[in-house]
Amino acid sequence: MSSPDSLEPGRLVLLGDLSRRLGHDFSGLSLLDAALRHRSWCGEHGAVPSNERLEFLGDAVLQLAITERLFAADPPLPEGVLAQRRAALVNTRTLANAARRVDLGPAIRLGRGEAATGGHDKDSILADSAEAVIGAVHLDAGFDAARTVIFSLLEPDLARVEAGKDTGDSKSRLQERAAHELDLVPRYEVSGAGPDHAREFEAAVLLDGVEWGRGEGRTKKEAEQVAAAAALQRLVDEGKLTDEHG
Repeated sequence: MSSPDSLEPGRLVLLGDLSRRLGHDFSGLSLLDAALRHRSWCGEHGAVPSNERLEFLGDAVLQLAITERLFAADPPLPEGVLAQRRAALVNTRTLANAARRVDLGPAIRLGRGEAATGGHDKDSILADSAEAVIGAVHLDAGFDAARTVIFSLLEPDLARVEAGKDTGDSKSRLQERAAHELDLVPRYEVSGAGPDHAREFEAAVLLDGVEWGRGEGRTKKEAEQVAAAAALQRLVDEGKLTDEHG
């Protein structure tokens, strides 16, 4: 791991600004820097460790923080609803959008090829980096600090889900609404890429041969759920479906 002194001045400024947007004062910015090293950058810089271990830790911290909050709901929610609501909060699309709200993308270190193809705004890279940052906060200051950052990052999403405006099962909602309002059945096309330990999937959802949504995820199921959510939003925006919450 790089020491703070080894980080160039411009990098220190970038990370300091991001730290303030996250609402966490890191004891050393080298830990935040480590959380933002994509494997493509590490491949171009010798034996520098990537952010994948921090991402692994951050995912566990995120799952626990969200599960605890949902579990504490009053009145208590049944297990099935807890699982659905957690899925609506802990997924690639939600985390990527949270990362965008704090402008995380420009701080991610990417290899030349990944950067040239828009990697700084790619959902999977943003989501993975957000989890790595959560892991870094946990290592830096413990679970309570990480939980505070998580709730800040996901504040609008938590409000929506806790108000019952997102069931977490977009595929079922799209299936039901497309059949009822459009007399159509969604069809999914899924592709996978990357090594086995870091497999990424992309799904497209089509209605009558026309693509309405696309999504990324770490599993086929998650990619399909994200694509379905995107399709639902677009169908509502274009007046094809009524607004459930309008």
